Amino acid sequence: MVGRTRIVMPGRAAHLVGFVAAAVSLSAASVAPPPIAAAGIVQAAAQTPIASPPSLAADPAPRRIPFGLGERADYDVRFGGVGMGKGHMEVLTADVIRGRDVIHTRFHIRGGPFFFKVDDRLESWIDPQTMSAMRFRQELNEGSRERERIYEFFPDRATYLEVGKDEEQPSVSAPLDDASFIYFVRTVPLEVGQEYSFNRYFIPDRNPVRVRVLRRERIRVPAGEFDAVVVQPIITTRGLFSENGRAEVWLSDDDRRIILQMKTKFARFTLSLHLKSYRPPTTTLQGLPASP
Repeated sequence: MVGRTRIVMPGRAAHLVGFVAAAVSLSAASVAPPPIAAAGIVQAAAQTPIASPPSLAADPAPRRIPFGLGERADYDVRFGGVGMGKGHMEVLTADVIRGRDVIHTRFHIRGGPFFFKVDDRLESWIDPQTMSAMRFRQELNEGSRERERIYEFFPDRATYLEVGKDEEQPSVSAPLDDASFIYFVRTVPLEVGQEYSFNRYFIPDRNPVRVRVLRRERIRVPAGEFDAVVVQPIITTRGLFSENGRAEVWLSDDDRRIILQMKTKFARFTLSLHLKSYRPPTTTLQGLPASP
């Protein structure tokens, strides 16, 4: 059990919060998985480089829900190898939005060097039946800048509304935001050498979001040593998820798809997140088939 969180850097590095939030939207596995430090480490697999170029896979159907209520993951945040913060991600409660059962998730990251502090929260309300987001709240406190945005999603009519604005904007029929996208990715098969393409980001001109499955390898994080599958998310943007952002996410190579580590490079530095501790879910979800 870890306390609250810290991270960060000025300018472009601050955008890792979106990356971390998306990629850290962790989830858990089965009904009663063991503690993470002892969790299902499979036989070590040799590192498998991605095929070049990767083959493009169709948008795969979700296979299962590997997360549930009560799940929490805590992370150490490092900049250039130096610890500068902590982060956690958790599945909080069940709720109902416009007649749909949803789960409320939150990612909180806090810290940074003395000259630039960050205290950011990203919250998403996800319908597990369709793996679509119904609401997204973004609260960013970065240096002297503070900003809060809330988005309401209306999948039935493929629109979204930013709270405080007058008009709904065109969206997609099964929307996902920065924080909920990683939950969805963790429900689909990930085959090394494949590149998956999804037209599900709630702002249509950012689509498609692509996920390249790069390789398998064994890694060590503060929570222990694990076999992992490494993916690279790519969004049509100039940020850290861009083609040149070189962001990578390590997920446990088992049915739980726990987020073990994330790294992104910019300029001459590396900004990274490393799993420190993990609490499995206390309640599984109804929707897609639960992990065994």
